Amino acid sequence: MINILFTGTAVVLLCFAAYWVRGRGGHRPTGTWAMAALLTSFALAFASYAPAVERAVESVVPHVARLLSNTFTLTAATAVLAFLFQLNLDRERADRQIRLRVIALAISVTGMTAFFVAEQLTGRNPVLYACYVLIYISYLGYTAKDFLLQTWAHSKRSTRRSQRWGLRTTSVGCGFALLYAAYKLFALISIGLGLGLIPDHARCSSPLTPFRCAFSVTAPAVAVLLITVGLTLPALLWPLSQLRRRRWERNSFTALEPLWREVTSAVPEVVLDPGNTEVDSHDLDFHLHRRVIEINDCVLALRPYRRTSVRDAAAAEAARRGTAETPRARPRWRRRSSPRPWPRSAPDSPSTATRPRPPPAPAPARATSRRRRRGCCSWRRPTRATRHRRTRKQPHRTTQHPRTRERPHDRPAPSAGPPA
Repeated sequence: MINILFTGTAVVLLCFAAYWVRGRGGHRPTGTWAMAALLTSFALAFASYAPAVERAVESVVPHVARLLSNTFTLTAATAVLAFLFQLNLDRERADRQIRLRVIALAISVTGMTAFFVAEQLTGRNPVLYACYVLIYISYLGYTAKDFLLQTWAHSKRSTRRSQRWGLRTTSVGCGFALLYAAYKLFALISIGLGLGLIPDHARCSSPLTPFRCAFSVTAPAVAVLLITVGLTLPALLWPLSQLRRRRWERNSFTALEPLWREVTSAVPEVVLDPGNTEVDSHDLDFHLHRRVIEINDCVLALRPYRRTSVRDAAAAEAARRGTAETPRARPRWRRRSSPRPWPRSAPDSPSTATRPRPPPAPAPARATSRRRRRGCCSWRRPTRATRHRRTRKQPHRTTQHPRTRERPHDRPAPSAGPPA
């Protein structure tokens, strides 16, 4: 059962990787090679988890399957972040972030390899194994947490339904990856403290038995499957949506053909290209739009010749068929159809004589502000420099502002002489 699960998962992931890198007749989408590296790394990791492959590689180097599977898992986690960086960041910033993650991956793999070799040389020391697991869990947990936050945030802003559900599925897969990391952390604490809660180097007979295998085997498998399905779902649903759209366009084009022939026979000059009536399947959208526009042009051209009785008969037939209440798009603004409450007419007309005009609007409050009453022509706010100049003592100026100059009758009358 374990061989079938992990080998089948590896084959499915390799098929997804081949689908991403295959030529599509145009420019490859952003992040194609990062996604291919992600799926290939996951496939190799699951292949190394299979007992048959594990026995084959461990016949050469003992216990090396664990190092290979963990290395491929960290590589897949780095490829996931590289894919998101290429989608969400500009090219320079994305390259810089990817370069830092690759350096961190190289350091982590080097440290894991060093502790693995030391563990094998010292007879599988539990302390060295705990250091090995600590490096693996630290990098994997940090990457899964970052990936979970980014996918969930982008799922809230996505407008396409397939992309939104794909990102949410990926977020659930990241949750299972964090569950696996928590299990590994618990195992690390048990090994470091010597509690013996989890048997060291024990094998699983099935995905769920013993109970710890649900976290060590099933959780990473479900996480990889959900992440793969979530990231590939929009790419798989896009051809299906295009196929559905082309089918709808073909049916609409065929349904409009009788009406189009009827109206264009009366007004043939509205047809764009009368000699070319063949429809290409790759250009069906253009032909459908052209047919709708030609029908509308014919309706506008034949409007002066349309009788009222014919129009009423068509409306009655539409009501009988139940299409009269077809919902239509409500316009954002509507032109006023009702007359003005006070139409523009002569002063002595009865309409203005019987309808009083509204009172004039009150003057704004700013018109009676202190600055305007004072007659100041400057409306700028006083700055620090001007405020400082105003506070300094300056000699009395004889020339004043023309609007605030004293009037002759405001000055005191000169005295005739000294008082007696």
